[in-house]
Amino acid sequence: MKHRVIIITDGDKYAQEAVEEAGRALGCTTISRSAGNPTPLTGPEIVDEIRKSPHDPVLVMFDDCGFNGVGQGEEALQFVAKHPDIIPLGAIAVASNSYLQEWTHVDLSIDRYGNLTPYGVDKEGLPDIEYARIVGDTVYCLDQLELPLIVGIGDIGKLHGVDEAKNGAPITKQAIEIILERSGPHRG
Repeated sequence: MKHRVIIITDGDKYAQEAVEEAGRALGCTTISRSAGNPTPLTGPEIVDEIRKSPHDPVLVMFDDCGFNGVGQGEEALQFVAKHPDIIPLGAIAVASNSYLQEWTHVDLSIDRYGNLTPYGVDKEGLPDIEYARIVGDTVYCLDQLELPLIVGIGDIGKLHGVDEAKNGAPITKQAIEIILERSGPHRG
């Protein structure tokens, strides 16, 4: 059986709380064990967790903890995205203050006010000057994968309190909704 997955390139405590909240609101399964800074599970372990999920779509978090180049989170992300039992619906590329200048293209971004923009956004969720590009520390490999949609977003679960779980994680929820809406017949 194939599982429909949304990749999220952040996994710290705040991101985990926001993703879990958005997942509950949207009826998605969240693999909470994939959260951590860095990602505590290997790619095969995450695929096993996805296989145990009660229903699709499945939200999976990946985090490199600022590692230069392909770190533990990106290795797991690549394994999961390329696995024959996984159908990636898209990715939420999370901006960071990466001094390593790792970046990826984005199809669109959501700023911290919920506005869609063709530009990237920074960690605070403010529109950036880069067109269709976002800087982050777990985003480098996204361009190498065949993902149908990449949505840029600021630091999940934060954004000056706007995206906190206690507020319903509205920006994270909006990013997931956009991927679900645009995934057509894959919508569950």
